[in-house]
Amino acid sequence: MRIFLFLILCLIPSLSWASPIRIKDLVEFDGVRGNDIVGYGLVVGLNGTGDGLRNAPFTEEIMTNVLERLGVNVTGETSRPKNVAAVLVTAELPPFARAGSSIDVTVSAIGDATSLLGGTLIMTPLKAADGEIYAVAQGEIIAGGATAQGDAATVTQGVPTSGSIPSGAHVEREIAFEFNSLDRLRLALRTPDFTTANRIEAVINTEFGRNVAAMQDSGTVTLNIAQTGQRSTAHVMSRIENLEVEPEQRARVVVDQRSGTIVMGENVRISRVAVSQGNLTLRVQEAPVAVQPNPFAEGQTVVVPRTEASITEEPGIQMAEVPSGNSLSEVVAGLNALGVSPRDMIDILKSINAAGALHAEFVVN
Repeated sequence: MRIFLFLILCLIPSLSWASPIRIKDLVEFDGVRGNDIVGYGLVVGLNGTGDGLRNAPFTEEIMTNVLERLGVNVTGETSRPKNVAAVLVTAELPPFARAGSSIDVTVSAIGDATSLLGGTLIMTPLKAADGEIYAVAQGEIIAGGATAQGDAATVTQGVPTSGSIPSGAHVEREIAFEFNSLDRLRLALRTPDFTTANRIEAVINTEFGRNVAAMQDSGTVTLNIAQTGQRSTAHVMSRIENLEVEPEQRARVVVDQRSGTIVMGENVRISRVAVSQGNLTLRVQEAPVAVQPNPFAEGQTVVVPRTEASITEEPGIQMAEVPSGNSLSEVVAGLNALGVSPRDMIDILKSINAAGALHAEFVVN
């Protein structure tokens, strides 16, 4: 029995707008952003699941460098440990991060190590795009998988070659950014829309009682800090970020053919249309027969192919009518009245869209 997931997301059918959302959840503030940092390090203490140094010579090189920095002379020595692994360490330096604060890091193997479970990351400097060191990471790795291996089979669950270290890095250098020196601040909408940008402009101007915000385009609203009368840019931010706006959304239908998932936005509309759908099944079955010679007779066994083929047409929809819907609930009711599986529903929606009766953006994943 096939089970499909058929999901229809109904926002609020009776309203034309969505629920009010805070401005901080709709926009990105100019200059308030994180910065990616990365480092190359060494994980030790693995239970025989590290890099094979013949296949990953860079692991031996970094291990030698670490030992020499600690005063251990390994020049000319040959070592083949299986409990170390070379890794890349990545993290995001959050906005306004101060020296001494902690951030989470992600550790990923770059050699042929099979698991980072139980490993410890040795002190690893993390650099930004400018080549400067902004944080240093070290600590025990929490890997998100497990591996069990025997003589003839191996079972792996999750991804044991990647893990994380919560609060595993300490910020050593701050990014120079004088936020309070800004005289203008741009609000960049995560989903550009002229109507939403206009509503953000209106709610901010209403809050301050004067025209301090101006919509530049569908994705940008400019805020004049000097005209707000506030002491600093930070005070302006604290005053506007929790203002609520009802965002406008485009009508969109998203389908995932692999899982049979269908998601519809609130503003999806379907014109009146008639639908007929049926299934055609082709079945081919092989039943070869072995023919043997009589006892004590000369000859050899011969396999005679035998194929059975059949075509079955399952009864489908006898030209069902899908009425036009003025709300999402009416659209869903009309489609559900067809009584088909989600897989067939995806094909029907494609055909309705091709016929021009689906008034929404159709996205197929």
